[in-house]
Amino acid sequence: MAERKPGSVDGDRAYLWRLHRILALYVAGVLGFLALMTWAERQGLSRHWIGPIFLFLTVMVYAGIGVYGRTTDPEDYYVAGRRIPPMYNGMATAADWMSAASFISLSGALYLQGFSGTPGQAGGLAYLLGWTGGFCLVAMLIAPHLRAMKLYTVPDFFHVRFGGRWPRVIAALAAVLCSFTYVVAQIYGVGLIASRLTGVQFEIGIMLGLGGVLLCSFLGGMRAITWTQVAQYVVLLLAFMIPVSWLAYKQLGNPLAPLVYGEQISKIADLEAQLLDSPAEHQVVQAYLQRAKDFEARLQNVEVSLEREREKGRERIRALRAQNADVGLIVSASRELAALPRDAASARERWTREMRENYERARPLGGLPAHSQAYAGDPDGTPDEQRDYELARRNFLALMFCLMVGTAGLPHLLTRYYTSPSVSAARASVGWSLFFIALLYLSAPALAVLVKFEVMQNLVGSSFEALPTWMAQWARVDSSLLSVEDVNGDGLIQFGEIRLGADLIMLATPELGGLPYVVSGLVAAGGLAAALSTADGLLLTISNALVRDLYFQGSRRQASPEQRVILTKFTLLAVALSAAFVAALKPSEILPMVSASFSLAASAFVPAMVLGIFWRGTTRQGAVAGMLGGLAVTVYYLLSHVPAVQVLPRWLLADGLWFGIQPISAGVFGVPCGLLLTLVVSWITRPAPALPRIRSEM
Repeated sequence: MAERKPGSVDGDRAYLWRLHRILALYVAGVLGFLALMTWAERQGLSRHWIGPIFLFLTVMVYAGIGVYGRTTDPEDYYVAGRRIPPMYNGMATAADWMSAASFISLSGALYLQGFSGTPGQAGGLAYLLGWTGGFCLVAMLIAPHLRAMKLYTVPDFFHVRFGGRWPRVIAALAAVLCSFTYVVAQIYGVGLIASRLTGVQFEIGIMLGLGGVLLCSFLGGMRAITWTQVAQYVVLLLAFMIPVSWLAYKQLGNPLAPLVYGEQISKIADLEAQLLDSPAEHQVVQAYLQRAKDFEARLQNVEVSLEREREKGRERIRALRAQNADVGLIVSASRELAALPRDAASARERWTREMRENYERARPLGGLPAHSQAYAGDPDGTPDEQRDYELARRNFLALMFCLMVGTAGLPHLLTRYYTSPSVSAARASVGWSLFFIALLYLSAPALAVLVKFEVMQNLVGSSFEALPTWMAQWARVDSSLLSVEDVNGDGLIQFGEIRLGADLIMLATPELGGLPYVVSGLVAAGGLAAALSTADGLLLTISNALVRDLYFQGSRRQASPEQRVILTKFTLLAVALSAAFVAALKPSEILPMVSASFSLAASAFVPAMVLGIFWRGTTRQGAVAGMLGGLAVTVYYLLSHVPAVQVLPRWLLADGLWFGIQPISAGVFGVPCGLLLTLVVSWITRPAPALPRIRSEM
């Protein structure tokens, strides 16, 4: 990308026009490439080649920008020389923001949870409203003030505003914690997409995508990342808008999905009513209910049940061998026997999880809420329905609060506004960010509705013998993404027999809608662009915090700016590999991990940062107490509900859910705690007013 040189207004205008020309040529090139691939597919190019071509070329384009933008200049590496025009900064921020959670999982959350959600899960609209509203807080409270201070990182603010060592150290550690949680989710998305495009194992897919991340952020820092994110935004915008526009045109005859998808909501309500009255769906519910009761019975005596299941498996293998059955059946039975839990503890954990899953799927509509209902439950119904209504509403508001406040505290997002040429440009950048994000966010609810209608109208009732090949391919990538089983044995697909993961809905939309496979490759490339763009910024934030804010500030080590940049690059490499290792363990779905990072950022940064900007009475001790207290409460509540931590003594963990709030919204407790501690401790430790001098008279 072009670099701006200081000069006159005419020079700035010429620089902008040059950027516009480069962007126009890039968009034309992307569209030309899509047309070429579509032609090649019609000429017989195999799908096995289309996916790798999309993966290779897109990653190479991003890597080329990274190589072109390589630098060791600190001003360029950390803040892109503070010379990114507002529109392009807005595009880069939108790409940074449209992470794997927004691109891949947001429509899936709306599909699975409806608009308002369930008592245990906030609806998808909470994500839309929370994330969008958070930018209003950034524009009004944070971005202009940080840009005016001409800093490099968020921990810089705490050091400059409060002085001393500890505010910066705590801010740096908090930045590492929330950013690492966030980047693991992005690299998980990278592995998911790369493995689907190329057919390789998930872990190898992670390493393939990670190469593109490192070439951008390792070589050029924020300078290369900014222009890479502009290029990535173009890809992900096309990848999102083409499928949703196609589905809208296919179903409604109008490609403007955000304007016309409302017609399908009433049709979905009618289809839901038909499914609730369907005898076949009732059979599916009873089958899952029986499975859940079987697992519940096993849990009455785990040791005896485990031994009984092993004996059944051995007896089946003996019977198959005695009948000279097909070798494939014997191998399958042997695998089922080997897959049984190794001991009673692991059996109890697995059977408890499967019991809960089957009880959930034994509910009407496969456990999904009615898509357009206001909240779960009924405020005028039975006591249980009133409780469900209150919990659903409470979790919706709690998650929306955490996402809004967390947006105002995410270090990798706030750093983007350090790259603006001026304070006014920082404000304009926020406005452009909202515009570019809105282009996709207004279409996400439409996509969820159109996909659900497509599933209910065309997939439900079709034969298992005629299952689309894409369903089997996605099931091989990860069974938690998609599973279809003929539970009632009628040979037809029922809605309750389809299990779709939130991370699948967007990626499978082209194949579900019958689009050419090229569009599937484009959507996967868009998801890859969303994950890579966010991962770039997060890895740079983590490495900056570790090197610039901890390693050099916490000691008397001397190094030139260029040496610091080099050390930051190698720290970034180590962090990326660590995040890839954690992502390969598949710790959770993308959306819960991302939501947890927002709670961490909201609790650690926002109370002390906002008070530090607008209240002169905020003291160093108050900021430290608020950051530690808010972060401690949030981490404690999050970890108390992680299955791996349940082995600890119960008195160390939170006793159930506080007020029914789910763990991903832990920030709703951490933010008030941090705010209160900052206020109280600052009030206690405020300096005493200086006494007036009394002039002695001689």
